[in-house]
Amino acid sequence: MTKSERPIRVRIAPSPTGPLHIGTARSTLFNYLFARRTGGTFILRLEDTDAARSSIAYEKDILDGLHWLGLTWDEGPEVAGEAARGLFGPYRQSQRMPRYAEVAARLLAADRAYPCYCTAEELEAERAQAEAEHRPPRYSGRCANLTPAERAAFQAEGRAAALRFRVGEGIVAFDDIIRGHVEIGTDALGGDFVIVRADGGPLFHFTNVVDDIAMKISHVIRGEDHLSNTPKHILLFRALGEPIPQFAHLPLILNPDRTKMSKRRSQTAVGDYIAQGFIREALVNYLALLGWASGTEEEIFTLDELVERFDLETVHKAGAVFDRERLEWLNGQWIRRIPPDELVERLRPFLEAEAVAGRIDRMPGDDEIRSLVPMVRERLPLLGAIGDLVGFLFQDEVSLDPASLVPKRWDAATAAEALRAARAVIADVGRVSYEADEIEPPLRRLAEERGWKPGDLFMAIRVAATGRTATPPLFDTLVALGYERTLHRLDRAIAALPAQGAAATA
Repeated sequence: MTKSERPIRVRIAPSPTGPLHIGTARSTLFNYLFARRTGGTFILRLEDTDAARSSIAYEKDILDGLHWLGLTWDEGPEVAGEAARGLFGPYRQSQRMPRYAEVAARLLAADRAYPCYCTAEELEAERAQAEAEHRPPRYSGRCANLTPAERAAFQAEGRAAALRFRVGEGIVAFDDIIRGHVEIGTDALGGDFVIVRADGGPLFHFTNVVDDIAMKISHVIRGEDHLSNTPKHILLFRALGEPIPQFAHLPLILNPDRTKMSKRRSQTAVGDYIAQGFIREALVNYLALLGWASGTEEEIFTLDELVERFDLETVHKAGAVFDRERLEWLNGQWIRRIPPDELVERLRPFLEAEAVAGRIDRMPGDDEIRSLVPMVRERLPLLGAIGDLVGFLFQDEVSLDPASLVPKRWDAATAAEALRAARAVIADVGRVSYEADEIEPPLRRLAEERGWKPGDLFMAIRVAATGRTATPPLFDTLVALGYERTLHRLDRAIAALPAQGAAATA
């Protein structure tokens, strides 16, 4: 476990400019696990200074998603129904503007920053020239050493000044908990960088460091994509004479083809996974395995077990591939662990959505759903699959494709003959007791007597009763459907077959 002389304080600082992202959720989880494992403090801070892109809807999505995952914070902003907590607020950047102005003035007075009067057109010309000369873009420093008279002249022209931080020369070195010793030259930082825009708006690198100082952050745990930002942040910490936190850069989350996971190419919003019926236990479990392993063959962990096992120093350096099939497998494992009554509670919203969408004709009661649990829990990869799996039970009629009623080795006449014979067997069984273990044997005997493969007979019955080629076990399905409805659907299917098929058995 990482040692620190300072009290352990970590933070997650999402920007409400989009929905909760899988990468943000993974970073939040690792910060949470580290804080809980070490007895530290976990802080939520909202970086909401981008007024044009930030929204209350995105903020709600992020906070609701983190709550849904079970990742609660010790300090954070006021949110709907919840007061701000902590002694180092406000925890919204938009409420910290006076603090940013004060620190910017300190850097300006110490000549660690300077006003830059370059216009957007001048900066674009520099960038274009660098591109033409096959050089990486870098600010020329044209405003770094202006005289008071030159500054006054620019001001007289009506130019507003941004504030740039003096980067200086040399190597910025630090020991990353995950990546080891890192050295990055200041010549790779793009020159002196803007910390406050000309309109007075503070920028990410600056606000990030100012807030980390004010909130006494001891460890910054974030994605590898921020690694190139870290030298800028370290330089700002030094310029302000403040202790530098320990850094830990988590591996990138990759697509199966090992490209970086992005919303343009992948499903990245946590809300989409929730809507599809992934469950919190599985998603938290899987996010923990994106870059970390317990060192054993175990893969299934509760949140409390992850807290007990997690060690930041054993997080991998290599990118973590997001494998949806593995996530679905893990989700299925967790669904099977949910107690029946709780599974009913979790399935209900998905069946309600089926009813609202008109895909089922009535909403089943809790007792009906509970009776289906033994039949479906082994076959549900996602809660959202419940409609496809058993929706036919709650439809007044199912749509039938006559061609699907005819197994590949049969013709329509054989299918009609088989369904008529099966109906007679089922009707006879049901007059006494309608149970799965009483329906199956006589239907198997029927297939044997007529020389049919049982699988062909059972497929014809399945499609006739449900309208589908894939369902839970056939005989359990027929019992769930009920005696009268099963016979009705068999009659309807026989009638749906081509006339020559039905006539052949008349």
